[in-house]
Amino acid sequence: MIHPAIRNTLIALCLLAPLSAAAQSYQKLDEIVAIVDEGVILRSELEMTKETVLRQIQQRGERQPPERVLEEQVLERLVMNEVQLQRAEQTGVRVTDQEVDRSLDQVAQQNGLSISQLRQAIESDGIEFNEFRDDVREQIITQKLQQRIIESMDPVTDTEVDIMMASGLFESDEYRLAQIALQVPPSATPADLREAEARIRQIRQEILDGRDFAEAALEYSDSPDALDGGDVGWRNLNALPPQIGDRIRDLEPGDVTEPMLASGALMILQVRDRRPRSDVIVDEYRARHILVRPSELVSGDEALRLIESLHGQIEEGGDFDSLAREFSDDQRSANLGGLLDWFPEGAYGQTFQAVFDSLEPGELSQPFQTDEGWHLLRLLDQRESDRTAEALRAEAREMIRQQRADDELDRTLRQMRDEAYVEVLI
Repeated sequence: MIHPAIRNTLIALCLLAPLSAAAQSYQKLDEIVAIVDEGVILRSELEMTKETVLRQIQQRGERQPPERVLEEQVLERLVMNEVQLQRAEQTGVRVTDQEVDRSLDQVAQQNGLSISQLRQAIESDGIEFNEFRDDVREQIITQKLQQRIIESMDPVTDTEVDIMMASGLFESDEYRLAQIALQVPPSATPADLREAEARIRQIRQEILDGRDFAEAALEYSDSPDALDGGDVGWRNLNALPPQIGDRIRDLEPGDVTEPMLASGALMILQVRDRRPRSDVIVDEYRARHILVRPSELVSGDEALRLIESLHGQIEEGGDFDSLAREFSDDQRSANLGGLLDWFPEGAYGQTFQAVFDSLEPGELSQPFQTDEGWHLLRLLDQRESDRTAEALRAEAREMIRQQRADDELDRTLRQMRDEAYVEVLI
């Protein structure tokens, strides 16, 4: 599963607003705007990416930032992308044509188009489809690199989950947050820190005086989410460092924190929205199951005839328990008389769930087929169950992993950026 920190920027590639005028202006001779190790960034790349970002800003209804600020933010994003692509190549990250094709299919579906229609739409805007395809390939490569970084972490232990559960933070509301972060390098002097703090306080005052937080983030923030208006999505207190969680615990939508130092940056956070945590109530089922699986010894037709015979015997009063023990190929349940003890909705897949939804307690299903073979189900009972504790524990584990992944990804990408040779030529 791709981690939430890994953003799928294919969506940006899907914005099919007219680009013809911009595309025409890029016919002039390209110039190099930055050197990144063995690669370069061209003026055309910078301008095209700026156009995409500007359309996103307009769609969000935000004010366009100053040209200089926008260019700096976009160029830094391109630099980081080039750094990651080169590191991915050095470490053997590869993407197949089939993976690119699947992503293009998703892009087309998201826009309600066929692949041929997507190609026409892209080429009508003056963009070569092969260039678009290369962009998609690069997005997949950087996602794979970031996923590799995250997968290198140690797994979350039960003890860590126990500690987080004992903290009581799961009883809190969930918060949708946005941030403005000014990076503070390790070599910063006390004077540098005082200057950065004065700057973040001035930015906060602009927001308190009425400036839109997203616009300020776009202009001032050093964080990669600056081009998204600083939006970091929904977070629970336990998914945040304690010094941040303590600052936002009592805030309401629209409130802005005091400046704080966290994760190597001076930052302010805005609570965009807040919602209570709800209990997790799920439907649970108890059933009996018989599976007849075709094999080298049992043809598909023979499996169908056997399941139909078993269905008839049970309807005439035959004992499901005994027949399951004798005939079922389901190794998990055959020795239990086909018993599938209490399990949550969807535990056995959509096909099984559709059958359960069609039955009343005590009712026997008609024979039905899946990739495994032919099945019979008898629904024994159904109930609602409070799975809040289990869900919270699973969420605690995921949030510890997510926080670790955020920190590890941020640390590793910044290290890669610091180690790279980058020369900006504009």
